[in-house]
Amino acid sequence: MNRVHLKTYGCQMNERDSEAVAAMLRARGYRIVADEHDCDILLLNTCSVRDAAEQKAIGKAAYLQQRKKKQPDFVLGILGCMAQNRGASLLEQLPDVDLIVGTQKFHQVPGYLDNLRAAREAGVPIGRSIVDIAEEAGSQNTIKDHLLPEVAADNSETEKQVSAFVSIQQGCNMDCAFCIVPKTRGDERSRPMDDIVAECRALADRGVREITLLGQIVTSYGRRDYAHTGGVTPFVQLLERVHALDGIERIRFTSPHPRGFKDDLVAAYGRLPKLCPYVHLPMQSGSDRILRAMNRPYTRDRYREIVAALRAVQPDMYFSTDVIVGFPGETEEDFAQTRELFESCDFDMAYIFKYSIRTGTPAAELGDQVPDAVKEERNRLLLEVLQANSLRRTARLIGTTEEVLVEGRDKSGTHFTGRTRGNRVCVFDADPRLVGQLVPLKIERATVSTLYGQLVLAGVET
Repeated sequence: MNRVHLKTYGCQMNERDSEAVAAMLRARGYRIVADEHDCDILLLNTCSVRDAAEQKAIGKAAYLQQRKKKQPDFVLGILGCMAQNRGASLLEQLPDVDLIVGTQKFHQVPGYLDNLRAAREAGVPIGRSIVDIAEEAGSQNTIKDHLLPEVAADNSETEKQVSAFVSIQQGCNMDCAFCIVPKTRGDERSRPMDDIVAECRALADRGVREITLLGQIVTSYGRRDYAHTGGVTPFVQLLERVHALDGIERIRFTSPHPRGFKDDLVAAYGRLPKLCPYVHLPMQSGSDRILRAMNRPYTRDRYREIVAALRAVQPDMYFSTDVIVGFPGETEEDFAQTRELFESCDFDMAYIFKYSIRTGTPAAELGDQVPDAVKEERNRLLLEVLQANSLRRTARLIGTTEEVLVEGRDKSGTHFTGRTRGNRVCVFDADPRLVGQLVPLKIERATVSTLYGQLVLAGVET
């Protein structure tokens, strides 16, 4: 009873948390399996950003409960944001769930599973489900383990990890009116800079070439823990130290806040060549009135200034964003301003959300809710703009040669995949020995989100 499958919902932070849990479990003697039908223990790492995400996870858990009737020793656990948000109340809908663990207790999962296994192997009734959603000081420092590549029977690695997420900060103090993250992730907490750099160095030693630094508000990293030195914020100081590591060729980060793009961070894109020219810059709305209602501390003009400043430093900068349509009280004029700003910023990619009520947030108490049909239409209009922008941007790359980090085989298993410095997915033919290498790729064809091309390495079989 030691085969574990983890299913992850939501953001890159959740992916990183699942990876750390898997690494901790493997170190404790558990096997991580890719197929949920092959497991004895199934853990759902959940998201609470939207009600639909919670309902999807609840539906999956309800379905999995039926498995217990045929497999009494099967263990079902719910981890992460939904567990933190709902806690023991989940048992009213899901009475057969064995384990509910919040966002500050991921590192306790191996011990809780050990206890469940020991009780069942001894034939001792477990009784009540285990629920742990308490806060824990220093919990941000526990997300540091990485899942090692699987090893084949001939002792060769079946996969090579060339990129990695590194958690640098957890929690959020921003209190945006629509967002439940402060409740599910807690107050802002940063990891020690030396620990982060050591983790990145160890990843580089294992062949990782690209690091993505993660945090709820990553640009707020260390603001209470480290001094600004010569006008350089702690986050940029961290970027500088990771940039200096041998072996690391690319650096990305997510998710920032527009407030964090001070002059030092903008300038970093011009002086740190490993910092990829790709920025995820959440806009949320293009209306100053709605931004105030959302408790977002910037204006549409300030947002436009940030975009212009970054493009001045890096003319080929790629941008993605988040936008919420249908926030309570959003008028046609408010949406028109959002659409205008969205078009003028020329985003390469965007996550466009229809506002949904999240109980426990200030916006949930607001009147003047926007009808669903209006939200749907505004969502559709922005998606049309995005598709046109993306097609135009990718079409301009046809005939150019882009630097691509070869990550491995694509889902079909017949081609290889990688990303440009601008975070565009590429598909191409290559030799397996190029995995982990930066290679030039001539772009021959493009869709909205994917580039197709041919390697141009002289003397190298592709």
